Amino acid sequence: MRTDRNNRKGFTLAEAMIATVVLGIAAAGLLLPFTSGAAIRAEGTNRTLAARLAGDLIEEIVTTPFDLIIATYDGYAEAQGQVKDAAGVVFTDLNYAGFSRDVSCQYVVMPQESGDGEPVFIRVIVRVYYRGTEIATISRLVSA
Repeated sequence: MRTDRNNRKGFTLAEAMIATVVLGIAAAGLLLPFTSGAAIRAEGTNRTLAARLAGDLIEEIVTTPFDLIIATYDGYAEAQGQVKDAAGVVFTDLNYAGFSRDVSCQYVVMPQESGDGEPVFIRVIVRVYYRGTEIATISRLVSA
């Protein structure tokens, strides 16, 4: 029985390899938007958690008596993975593992004040970091 080369069906090894490469490139092009979308979503989640952590700490500071704010919170810092809730308990949820935060407080004298009396304003700045990068900051002026 005689076989004719033009009559065969199927791919040669070279054709199969080329088809595999083309398919791999096409698949990579299709998956790229999904991987970058996942990274953007994770960053958005981290920023939301950071804003919540900053806001919660600012609210805790604002409820502190005015004359104790600087003594209690100026220089306050929580190391990465040691962020605490309002009750002083460290968050154990893995979502909070990469976060840290710090506080700075300083008296502020307004231009219309003489500057002779006791300061009546404190600027409180809370910064939240994710893996060492600052991602949220809240600044608030607290009055006596």
